[in-house]
Amino acid sequence: MSPMVDADRPLIALNGVQVDSRGEPSLKLHHRYSEAVLRAGGIPIALTPVGGPRDIERVLERVDGVVLCGGDDFDTERLGLGAVHPKAVPTPTTKQDYDLALTRAILAAGMPVLGVCFGMQCLGLVAGSGLLQHLPDQRPGSQDHTGGREHPVQVDPESKLASILGVECLPVISRHHQALTDVPAPWRVVARDDEDLVEAIEHTTLPFAVGVQWHPELAPEGGTQDRLFRALIHAASLARADRLYTRTQA
Repeated sequence: MSPMVDADRPLIALNGVQVDSRGEPSLKLHHRYSEAVLRAGGIPIALTPVGGPRDIERVLERVDGVVLCGGDDFDTERLGLGAVHPKAVPTPTTKQDYDLALTRAILAAGMPVLGVCFGMQCLGLVAGSGLLQHLPDQRPGSQDHTGGREHPVQVDPESKLASILGVECLPVISRHHQALTDVPAPWRVVARDDEDLVEAIEHTTLPFAVGVQWHPELAPEGGTQDRLFRALIHAASLARADRLYTRTQA
């Protein structure tokens, strides 16, 4: 396959984490996500959590795909999922509202999207999934998933994810203490750990909508998990070409 020229490279928006800098909200986006997108052939841009639904639509009209990155925890009370757990670090209200609105808009547009950790949970929550707020309390005695722990996951051999990765079992790096319960159709769970915890989901009708609970951007460069980002870029390239063709025919 010949390398893409810059004009052909899809534009990939990445959200991040909201932090307070001297009392002023700011965006924090780890370079490792952008670097993974660049290696895969995309052009990464940071997406700040400002504006309303129409502003989100305008952004999505100009990009070709999205990475919903890892982040803090959810304000579950705001979501109607019960009181916030004492161990949670809730995402600021405006950021949580923005991320969920962004997720809904991405899916409504059928845009290629890869959700990572918090990002996967956004995909599941807008679909109606439940949320385990603190794994040590709700799954006592289960393995630790915090602090960059490495553990294996099993991938459904009949899934799109398995065809992307080319393997049915792989070691992954986790940094979370919350997790989705089962997701409703048209989503399906496509990977679990050896204790049956949900580790990946995919949409069954959209061209590319995948969420992974682990952090593929932390995996060794050039390894199996780079294929996730390459698959996103491939889907985004097709979406870009289709959009440009549609514009020329208008």
